[in-house]
Order: sequence, then structure tokens, then C-alpha cells
Amino acid sequence: MAMEIKLDHHHLPPPLRCFRCLSLSRTSSPSAILSLSISVFLLVSFVSADFNVTSIAFEEGYSPLFGDDNVAPYPDGSGVRLVLNPYTGAGFISSSPYQHGFFSAKIKLPADYTAGIVVAFYTSNGDVFEKNHDELDIEFLGNIRGKKWRFQTNLYGNGSTNRGREERYTLWFDPTREYHRYSILWTDTNIIFYVDEVPIREVIRNEAMGADYPAKPMSLYATLWDGSDWATAGGRYKVNYKYSPFFAEFKDLVLEGCAIDPLQQLPSDDCYYKNAHSEAKDYVTITPRRRAAMRRFRQRYMYYSYCYDALRYPVPPPECVISPVEKERFKDTGRLKFGGSHKRQKRRRGRIQREPIPDGQFDDM
Repeated sequence: MAMEIKLDHHHLPPPLRCFRCLSLSRTSSPSAILSLSISVFLLVSFVSADFNVTSIAFEEGYSPLFGDDNVAPYPDGSGVRLVLNPYTGAGFISSSPYQHGFFSAKIKLPADYTAGIVVAFYTSNGDVFEKNHDELDIEFLGNIRGKKWRFQTNLYGNGSTNRGREERYTLWFDPTREYHRYSILWTDTNIIFYVDEVPIREVIRNEAMGADYPAKPMSLYATLWDGSDWATAGGRYKVNYKYSPFFAEFKDLVLEGCAIDPLQQLPSDDCYYKNAHSEAKDYVTITPRRRAAMRRFRQRYMYYSYCYDALRYPVPPPECVISPVEKERFKDTGRLKFGGSHKRQKRRRGRIQREPIPDGQFDDM
């Protein structure tokens, strides 16, 4: 016998609003409801916790990158506000580059109408290695009022911008209402992207990747800027400065790793010690419980993956681990089977031109 359930997502705590996103029918069996409840619990059970990390005061570890007047450190040193107005955006950079490490911040994104806005949290060495830079990205893409923020992760090694490795997702919470931790772990053997304590993507290094795996020292960057030409529906919706200024908040900034001279050929003994210390931390290991949460996140919230984009990559790049369950959900374009488009747009971010990925406007998942 079917049991009727009525869920008003507006009265649920933010993490549990993902019930609405899971497309339950209004008549579901008790076993289906129990299975869904377990899935949601595994995904959100990490959110109330936080990694055991030590933050660095903004003035001690970072400096403005551009838009100095729009970079406003908190008086207590715990973070910084970036501002986008009709004149400029803003950004900051770590005081030193790092040879591997854990880079993390609690971030709150701009609210209301945010189409065309890009908030980026990433590592790069593009200013030092202009033609063969490395990069690890988390980029948040704004949207029109009533639509969700989306975000993407990406990586480049040795200037491999023609082989972008983008994945795109939505979130199970509203990132404009409160702070959430976003993190990048980069070691010699793997890369993990985290949202709170949920790992959402892991890239394991293998020999076939060659120099495509980021290997040179990188600095941490954070930027808030106008991406009107590509960020929302392939440039269909622009930044509307009627709603400006726009604010992105960063606090509890973490730099765990070895600061290094970018032209240094070999890490120092001190770096070996610091990297070994970092790699013993909790965030390096994807436990079975976290792996289950990662699988559920990818099933519920990933809407594009380059690994399944057969038009772009007839042979998947070597680091791709093809999941039959994931593959069944995607078209040959790497996009979900229930919507979107495969438009190619030319895009830029600051000084570095990237390989585009198809963009489209998505309704709630």
C-alpha cells in the first residue's frame, strides 16, 4: 500500500531540502522513504562538523591581487570581504606558493540576482609559468533570481588548457545564507575537492596523465569578477549592476603545506617533513563513509562531467574512472539526459584563457 507524503522544503533545514531535489513522487512506499532518508543522512552527516585545521589571519598569509579598494579584511583578521561593483571586482593571493597542500576557506556567496558573477577559489602558477601553468579550480557561477548557484571543479597541468577536466554541480544548500567550507587537497598522488567534509571529486594520478597532473608550486587565489560573456547560460544573462555592490565573504582561511620558492628545483627537507605531516591529516583519507557520501553527491548533484563527454573526448582521459551507474545518466555530451544544451562559448578569466565547456540553463534538479 502506497503512503502519501507531503514535504514542504521551505520548512526544512537547508541540508534536508535536498528531499525536494531527489524527485520523489508524492506517493512512495515506506521502504523507498527509508532508503531516501539513509541516502540523505550519509550525504549531510558531515556538514555540522569541520576539519581539524588551523586558519591563518588574512594579513599574515595573503595580500590583495586586484581591486585593492574592494578587498576589505575583517577587523579581527579572521577573513575578508570581496566586492564587485560597476568599476571593478576584487581578488587576493597567498603570500607564498606551495608545493602541495590543503587549501580551504569558509565562503558565503552573493545573494539575490547574481547572473554573470563568478566567485573563484583556486590554485595556480600562471603568473610564473605563463605558457605551461598548473591550476586547480573551484568556480561558483551565479544565476538569475530564483535559480540555484552552480559551481565547477577543474584542473590543468603544464598548460594543458586544451584538455580541460571540468565537472559541474549544484548544491544541497543555499550558499548565500551561511558560510560553508570549500577545500582543495593536492598531493603528489591525488587531488580531492571537498564541500564541507563531503568529498565531491577525487583525481588519482597515474603515469598516463604525464605532465597533465599539476606538479609545479602554486599560490592560492580567490576572486570575485564579472563573467558576463560566459558564466550564466553561455552569456545569455549578464551582470545587472542595478543590484550591486555584490559581496563574497571568506573566513577561516587555511594554508597547510610547504611554502616554497616557485623556481626552486627540489623541495627542501623541511618541505618533506611538512608534506608528510599534512598527509597524515584526516582530510587526506576518503573513508568508506565519505566515499558513500561522495557517490551520493555525484548521483544527485553532478550535471556535467568531461569523462562522459564523448563528443569532446571519444577516448576518456586516462584518469577517468567510468562508473556504469553514472554513465547511464549522461548523454554523449557529458550532460544529464533530462535537459541542457551543448553550446561552446569562448570564455576568459583574467589573464588565462580556458577551454570552454558547454553551458546551459538548468531548472531545479
